[in-house]
Amino acid sequence: MTTVDSLVRSPVRWNRPLLWLTAAAAVLALVSAVGIVADDRILTGVPIWLKPFKFAVSFVLYAWTLAWMLAILPRRSRAAEWSGIVIVGVAVVELAIIVTQVARGTTSHYNVATPFDAILWSAMGTSIMVLFFAQVVIGVVTLRQRIPDRVAAYAIRLGLAVSLLGMALGFLMTSQVIGGGAIGAHSVGVEDGGPGMPITGWSTVGGDLRISHFVGLHALQALPLLAYAMGRWTGWVPRARARLMLILGCAYAVLVLLLTWQALRAQPLLQPDGLTLAALAALVAVTTAASITVVRRTM
Repeated sequence: MTTVDSLVRSPVRWNRPLLWLTAAAAVLALVSAVGIVADDRILTGVPIWLKPFKFAVSFVLYAWTLAWMLAILPRRSRAAEWSGIVIVGVAVVELAIIVTQVARGTTSHYNVATPFDAILWSAMGTSIMVLFFAQVVIGVVTLRQRIPDRVAAYAIRLGLAVSLLGMALGFLMTSQVIGGGAIGAHSVGVEDGGPGMPITGWSTVGGDLRISHFVGLHALQALPLLAYAMGRWTGWVPRARARLMLILGCAYAVLVLLLTWQALRAQPLLQPDGLTLAALAALVAVTTAASITVVRRTM
């Protein structure tokens, strides 16, 4: 039985504050979804309630996943549990500021148009820094504890590491000084708020740093789900699955960096140039070759 299976089938210790955050963010997602339909205001080219909706959904996934990871640890860690509580606090600050700025009809990110806007943006930046280091603590705890299922252990540790990479890449957005009451931007080569993809809003005419930020953050869910899928639907032995998890986790991290490189060269996600396609093809080829070699040698 895999660790994921045992988690589903037996009671575990859940971090209650993280579960409360999950529930609160789910409620905010519902409220924001209603706002998207009922409020016709447009901000930076999209419905004004789209940002709180996306952040709420993201925090639902993030908080529940961290609660699961803390529950799966063989020993309860006071440092990790307190880090979870810290994350809840800063998440509440982040979501409250986003909703406040929506109510005021203005942007939350990069907005320094007024002293009040600048204070809120500074508070958001500080909260994300605190969240980053709280997750680092959780990552260190998972490295120090021996999780019996090696595949799940690799998935959790790599998921935490790559999500920290995705979080850190978000700071690239703040390095772009564009003026006009804003400091920082997520688009490269074009202004924020231009033509974008449905739902995500990712730029279709320039680079967009939110793509690698998003993909990196959600390694936290993607890699454990991949570990679960390999254990559930393949006949590969644990040693093969563990080595594949290492290969795929590293490939995922490289993909995040590749998406960042593409965005920094002002390329839309769906319009890569030949150099980007060549790099992607090389990543796929190396990952495939390594995976086939592992399966052949361990089966």
